[in-house]
Amino acid sequence: MARMCVKTRRLDVARVCLGNMGNARAAKALKEAEAEPEPEAQVAMLAVQLGMLEDAEKLYRSCQRFDLLNSFYQASGQWQQALETAEVHDRIHLRTTYYSYAKYLESMGDKTLAIEYYEKSDTHRVEVPRMLQDDTSSLKLYVNKMKDKNIYKWWAQYLESQSDMDSALHFYQCAQDYLSLVRVHCYMGNIQKASEIANDTGDRAASYHLARHYEGHEDIKQAVHFYTRAQAYNNAIRLCKENGLDDQLMNLALLSNPEDMMEAACYYEGKGSHMDRAVALYHKAGYFSKALELAFATQQFSALQLIAEDLDENSDPALLARCSDFFITHSQYEKAVELLVAAKKHHQALELCVTQNLTITEELAERMTVNDSKNLPDDVRKELLERIADCCMRQGNYHLATKKYTQAGNKLKAMRALLKSGDTEKIVFFANVSRQKELFIMAANYLQSLDWRKNPEILKTIIGFYTKGRAPDLLAGFYEACAQVEIDDYQNYEKALDALTEAAKCLSKAKDSSTGQQEVRLSNLQHKITLIKKFVHVRRLYVEDTSEAVQLCETLLKEPELDPAVRIGDAYGFLVEHYCQQSNFQVAYRKLEELRKLLPVLNVRDYVSQASLKALQQQMGLPLERDDRSPSVGEDDEVEEDLEEDLN
Repeated sequence: MARMCVKTRRLDVARVCLGNMGNARAAKALKEAEAEPEPEAQVAMLAVQLGMLEDAEKLYRSCQRFDLLNSFYQASGQWQQALETAEVHDRIHLRTTYYSYAKYLESMGDKTLAIEYYEKSDTHRVEVPRMLQDDTSSLKLYVNKMKDKNIYKWWAQYLESQSDMDSALHFYQCAQDYLSLVRVHCYMGNIQKASEIANDTGDRAASYHLARHYEGHEDIKQAVHFYTRAQAYNNAIRLCKENGLDDQLMNLALLSNPEDMMEAACYYEGKGSHMDRAVALYHKAGYFSKALELAFATQQFSALQLIAEDLDENSDPALLARCSDFFITHSQYEKAVELLVAAKKHHQALELCVTQNLTITEELAERMTVNDSKNLPDDVRKELLERIADCCMRQGNYHLATKKYTQAGNKLKAMRALLKSGDTEKIVFFANVSRQKELFIMAANYLQSLDWRKNPEILKTIIGFYTKGRAPDLLAGFYEACAQVEIDDYQNYEKALDALTEAAKCLSKAKDSSTGQQEVRLSNLQHKITLIKKFVHVRRLYVEDTSEAVQLCETLLKEPELDPAVRIGDAYGFLVEHYCQQSNFQVAYRKLEELRKLLPVLNVRDYVSQASLKALQQQMGLPLERDDRSPSVGEDDEVEEDLEEDLN
């Protein structure tokens, strides 16, 4: 019935059968097999217990449990199949399989093949000497054949146990076991040879053993030397303190850990000599307060400077303040400022920067900036930031000043600092981000100082900023400036008229003061617009009715305060051009002379074309110029960007 359970895979029935059979061993094995996740592996264990080996093998293969199959082959003595399975399918247990097979071969008396599989399992360094320990000649041959350091060492230890010291030394040398070499040489009294080995190899264990030997024989100098070679600094320091080797003690303490440094420093301090060494060791060990206290007490000023370099915000504020006072006394103000900042004494640090005219770098300014209002009240913090910014302004570091004013919440001063820097991009950005009327106006005023005539983007920005800043009077002034540029540079009265019209609109929106200046300004502007309109009308009418246009221009010249609304030169130039085109050179010349009498320093080329001037010269036979100035090249050919969209 139990064998049928293997075929049907009814493990529950199999348990009952095994119980009835009284086969406790099989029942226990089956219970342990239940831990396996594959049902086939559990059934295979039942098959093994019932002697159904072929069925067990098939079941292990079907569920691909090659590790269990490997164990099955080993348990059943099928070593070749076990080796093949391990090499192909179960390589994780390959070395274990080799080892188990080697143990099997050893038990069967096949030592040669056992050695081969011990080597394959990488356990030959221990197992082969153990196996051959009763066969000394074979073991010696194996040792010489393998040339393995571990085997050499084992063989040397064996020879040493047999009191064959010379041979043991040879094989210790082959194994490069310097500790054992030194140990045996010391045992044999070859101290000089042991010292040479320890010095040449630098082996720490060998050096330590030799140092212990020298200490035992009260050769303190050599003991300290080899303790140092072994990096056993605490032992070397102990010997130096016990034997008064103060010079060596300092070097050893610096090589050792902080605890040893502290002990050495206490030793120097206790003796009352070499206080500079005590300060240096306290400092090196990280005991800054003790080092500073001792340095001040013994007037070690050079040591103080070294210690101060390692102080930071985490150091004792009292120590920081004391060191800063020391540096101020010795006129080392930059170092004193750093220590005051580290001690959170920002006001004192800033005061020192101001009084000693020290440059505030961005790093120093950031360290002086208190971001947490818990450390300082908000009003005090803002005052400190503004003082830092004021100092940066005096030093010409306008960008840093802007940053600090902004952190203090004083955007007006921040904008003034930016204006000083002349960084147009940042000025525009800051004004847009801040969105304050005053800042818009300040930025627009600054932009007017740039060459906005050739950059339409700047012109648009100026108009936009004055609009956002609700400054119609200033915007009107800018439009007037635009109009004047159109007249002076390009004689474009049409665009000038558009600009002045916009200026009048802006001015009419502006709030008038009690003095009535706004009304006077608006009245003057309207008068200027009227005059320009007349001149523009004259130029347009000239195409349709020449005589009427000329008559209106003559009338316009009689207007009081015509210039600068309409430049007298432009009006006379219009008439001169007309008479030259009509070949009426006498009248043209007379008009030109009238213009010269009104404006003696005028350059007529600015108002009359070169062709008309040349025709006048040829027809009248008279020089028209009173100076030798040559015509400016390309002046009449300049074409300005179309501002009409920006002005409307």
